[in-house]
Parts: sequence; structure tokens; C-alpha cells
Amino acid sequence: MTTLIAAKKSNAGASRTRGAAGWLGLAASPTFALMAWIAASDAPGIAICSPGSGMLPIDGMAWMYLLMSLFHLSPWLKLASVRS
Repeated sequence: MTTLIAAKKSNAGASRTRGAAGWLGLAASPTFALMAWIAASDAPGIAICSPGSGMLPIDGMAWMYLLMSLFHLSPWLKLASVRS
């Protein structure tokens, strides 16, 4: 009987952990997108004749945060596929 009670407590703790991990997974992508936006808005202006000027006025950190946001998009895609 005591092992059954211990197993139920273990399952309850595991489900709480999975719930917290799920919320953290959902929070990652918007957080990185916000950080990319902040990094891009704080980027210095691009000089016209600089050799590294590109099409978009964002620096390396903004690109990194944008890519991290895309890589952490899978929990949102899973949530959308379950809802539809």
C-alpha cells in the first residue's frame, strides 16, 4: 500500500515538472524574439561605405536571437497542431 502511495506522489511530481517544462518551452521563442527586436533596435546605424554593410540593419546578436527564436518554435507548432 505504501508503494502505491509513493508511486502516486511520484507521478504527481512528474506531471508538475512536465507542466513547468512545457510553459518554459512556450516562453522561450517569444522571449528570444523580443531580445532580437531589442538588439536590432539598439544596433548602430550602418555606414554606407562600410565593407560589412548588408541588406538588414541588424548586428550579429540580433541574428543569433532571431535564430534561437526560430529553433525554439517547435512547442508552439506542436500546440497549434493539437488545437487544429
